[in-house]
Formats: sequence, C-alpha cells, structure tokens
Amino acid sequence: MRVAVAAPRSLGRAVARNRSRRRLREAFRAAIGELLNTPGCDVVIVARRPTASAAFADLRAAAAAALASLAGRLAAT
Repeated sequence: MRVAVAAPRSLGRAVARNRSRRRLREAFRAAIGELLNTPGCDVVIVARRPTASAAFADLRAAAAAALASLAGRLAAT
C-alpha cells in the first residue's frame, strides 16, 4: 500500500500546508497497521482547512475510522 498526503494552496502558506501534511501523515501512520500489507492499494489523503486547527486526537480518530471503512471495503471485494 502506498499513501500520499496532498495539501492544496487553498490551505494557506507553505508552513500551514507542511504542518497539515505532517500531522495527517503521522495520524495515518499510527492507524494504518495491517492494511500496510495490502498489495496494489494506493491511498491519497487530501488535507482540508479543519485539519490545521483540529486536535491531534481528533485527527487520529478520524484516520482510524477512515481506515476501518477502507478495510471493510477491501474485504468485501
């Protein structure tokens, strides 16, 4: 599985975009677990404005929920 994090310019200046990317990357890294061994799966995460101001615990919870949903979809196929 490959994971990419994108932060558009509408998120703000480079410092804000990079901070959002780092926070999302870490939140998903902690939650990715067993999905990492899924071959042929690419995931693109797009940062949105609330990412910059959200608490890190909220980001981790959202990442875990998103990956749980993805795991369910992959298991169904």
